[in-house]
Amino acid sequence: MTSGDRELTVTTPTDREIVLSRAFDAPAGLVFDALTRPDLLRRWFGARGWQLVDCQVDLRVGGAWRFGSRGPGGEEMAHGGIYQVIEPARRLVYTERYDDQSYPGDTLISHRLAERAGVTTLTSTIRYATPEGRDRVLRYPMRRGVTEGYRRLDDLLAERIEAR
Repeated sequence: MTSGDRELTVTTPTDREIVLSRAFDAPAGLVFDALTRPDLLRRWFGARGWQLVDCQVDLRVGGAWRFGSRGPGGEEMAHGGIYQVIEPARRLVYTERYDDQSYPGDTLISHRLAERAGVTTLTSTIRYATPEGRDRVLRYPMRRGVTEGYRRLDDLLAERIEAR
């Protein structure tokens, strides 16, 4: 099975959390780099038709990040937060808030990377400030957008592995 055939798993273990899980045919270090390096993020982050046009990353505990994206019709979306935990190739935790956010409070995102035989499973736990915030996000086309971005990430990872 290639990662292009892999499915995104979406679960809701609590009334404030969404957990996304997906395997990639790449070492954990490459996946971590793709989550944290602006030159790589610009190449895959976002749903089909969306492009990351502003990508600022101060990768240190307490450091800020900010992404600005532009959609196919010229729509713009921006969000950012603060890094809480950085364990290269293992774990990344940060806050997130959208400029035009439709739900209250900061969101806490925790990525865990687990590598086995060259395949890395990325598990992302997204914890919202309120159950209502989580429920609102579940009504968005999140699964489609994340799936499309992860397909772009598959291509980027394959390219980087081939270049090695």
